Amino acid sequence: MALNTIVLVNQITNLSDARYCAGMGVEMLGFSLQPGHPQHLTPAAFKEISGWVSGVKLVGEVTDLPAQELEELLLEYKVDMLQLNRLYFIEELDELPLPIILRVLIDKDTVEENLLNTMETYHQHVEYFLIDSEDFSFIDNTNLRFLRDISKKYPILLGFGLTKENTREALEKIHPAGIALKGGTEIRPGFKNFDELEEIFEQLED
Repeated sequence: MALNTIVLVNQITNLSDARYCAGMGVEMLGFSLQPGHPQHLTPAAFKEISGWVSGVKLVGEVTDLPAQELEELLLEYKVDMLQLNRLYFIEELDELPLPIILRVLIDKDTVEENLLNTMETYHQHVEYFLIDSEDFSFIDNTNLRFLRDISKKYPILLGFGLTKENTREALEKIHPAGIALKGGTEIRPGFKNFDELEEIFEQLED
């Protein structure tokens, strides 16, 4: 199956999600490397899951690990890219050995000018900006216009507000480099309900 945009699925915690997403043509699978995070995978679990999938880029997700600790962690996790869920110093980014996805938030208190300044400062040091939100669960006319404007200047992965009803329209109006979705928990080992992901994937078929 071919998807008409780049897709990253974050928070993969089980083999069912990994194999399903890889089979559907997802380009990147994200795994939490952050100790203490609810979706954290041990090196052994990561190795087992990633060993069953091919043709995808493996993304390590971290929030607040010091850059030196992160480099040490990469000896245990063989990932292709890093997703940083907070801002690091640019000097730290440049020391990391892998391409970077930088998560930035659009929320109620976000000042658009500040966000634009951040993206302008960091864009030469990252592969993609993952645009996410903890306040907004949908895309309205206001943030749609802003998302469209920043997607003209920067490679963004749209990470919030996507449903089976609006995904195709959002891609047509915003023109992001790609989208970011989230995996989920298994009902029991080996059993998953993929309805929500499948409905969005159907909107991405060529």
